[in-house]
Amino acid sequence: MTVKDPTAVERANLLNMAKLSIKGLIESALSFGRTLDSDYPPLQQFFVVMEHCLKHGLKVRKSFLSYNKTIWGPLELVEKLYPEAEEIAASVRDLPGLKTPLGRARAWLRLALMQKKMADYLRCLIIQRELLSEFYEYHALMMEEEGAVIVGLLVGLNVIDANLCVKGEDLDSQVGVIDFSMYLKSDDDIGGKERNEQIAAILDQKNYLAIAKNNIIKLQEENHQLRSENTLILMKTQHHLEVTKVDVEAELQTYKHSRQGLDEMYNEARRQLREESQLRQDMENELVVQVSMKHEIELAMKLLEKDIHEKQDTLIGLRQQLDEVKAINMEMYQKLQVSEDAMKEKNEIIGRLEDKTNQINATMKQLEQRLQQAEKAQLEAENEDEKLKQEYVNKSESLQKEFSQKEKQLLQLETDLKIEKEWRQTLEDDLQKEKETVSHLRIETQEIINLKKEFIKLQEKNRQLKRICQDQEAALQELASKLSESKLKIEDIKEANKALQGQVWLKDKEATHCKLCEKEFSLSKRKHHCRNCGEIFCNACSDNELPLPSSPKPVRVCDSCHAILIQRCSSNVP
Repeated sequence: MTVKDPTAVERANLLNMAKLSIKGLIESALSFGRTLDSDYPPLQQFFVVMEHCLKHGLKVRKSFLSYNKTIWGPLELVEKLYPEAEEIAASVRDLPGLKTPLGRARAWLRLALMQKKMADYLRCLIIQRELLSEFYEYHALMMEEEGAVIVGLLVGLNVIDANLCVKGEDLDSQVGVIDFSMYLKSDDDIGGKERNEQIAAILDQKNYLAIAKNNIIKLQEENHQLRSENTLILMKTQHHLEVTKVDVEAELQTYKHSRQGLDEMYNEARRQLREESQLRQDMENELVVQVSMKHEIELAMKLLEKDIHEKQDTLIGLRQQLDEVKAINMEMYQKLQVSEDAMKEKNEIIGRLEDKTNQINATMKQLEQRLQQAEKAQLEAENEDEKLKQEYVNKSESLQKEFSQKEKQLLQLETDLKIEKEWRQTLEDDLQKEKETVSHLRIETQEIINLKKEFIKLQEKNRQLKRICQDQEAALQELASKLSESKLKIEDIKEANKALQGQVWLKDKEATHCKLCEKEFSLSKRKHHCRNCGEIFCNACSDNELPLPSSPKPVRVCDSCHAILIQRCSSNVP
């Protein structure tokens, strides 16, 4: 026995089903009036058969969640090959109730039938074998000659008018099961010659394709051959019956002569009858098994299509989630743009703060230069004071107190300078931290506010330092002039020391205000002590001056006793 290709058998079966379906649809349309609707059973069965034909040999394509087979891909390709099909494809995509590719394919088939261009569309598709190879296997029905035959048969459907409502119909969840009971014919239908001739005339009346004519002729030849074979079988059966009848008559005659031979023949016939009955029973059991298997396959197909619909719904949900994620990303991108704008503003504020810091640094450098100048002047004064101390160590206790007070002032200035340097380092650290923490916008804003407050405090300190520096510069200038006059006043100091041997001076901590104007002593209001009476005045109140032969400049004298006043360093001056 030769083993047939199972795919060829499948193609042949699908071709026969297509022939029966198209033939039954045309016959029913002739009797029905040629205008059909969606609920017409032969029309529904035609769409189911076409769906099975298009699905044959379809390649499995990987989808987002699983593997999927759909006929919408090759049908969607028609609009690229046939420009008039763009309208039908756009209409299918715009239908609101369709969610699956299979539903769109079913809607496309219905619209193509209503346009009477299904044969033209599919003919353009089967011509392009290279494009179809992307969707179908090489052994698929659409890739073989059976596909061209079916396209030729579809031309006969152009005589049918169909009015189908696609918009409100649920095409996604329909189950495509072929109803074979519609195609089981009786002997009377097989012998209907006139009906077959009428169908052939309808199929040939418009002469659309030569392939359709050839296929119809082949079908007629096959039908004629089958009828001739049926007649031959009938004649053989009649001949066999006649032979059997002669044999039975001979056997009856023989039975009369020999009952035993008749009994043996009866037993043999009975045995054969039993075998035939057993064989028939086995065939019926096998038929029941086949029917049950068919029901199981149909149930499995229903479950598979339901699973495919569920996966399609899941895919739609995932696409919606993807759209939501894209919207969230767009919102985050907009927020990022706003953050970058705020960051630019913060960077501008930091730049302005850095400029102000540079200005403060320049001011600090100027203060340091002035302090260096003051230190140089102080060093020069200390050198001169050292010389004076070496010469008059035991003579001038008041000058030693002045120098010690000045040293305290220098220490205080050095301490202030260290504090300023530490503050400058702290400010630089704060600026560095400000640059590092720019990403934290709220914290940064608060830090900038704090920096503004600190900067205001620094400005106030800077103004205070400027005032102190000005006072110190004035004091240093006056001290330098006094130090130049110190040599000339040594003799006066000696006389003052002699005069003050019996006097008791007031302590510096107790002498805080001028005796005359009662104002507090400061750098501008310095202390002057009377040698004779011991009273302490400020330089503004002791303005009486007397010329001395040993001094080129006049000296200040007391308003009470007219004695020479001695300048003392105030202890409450920083």
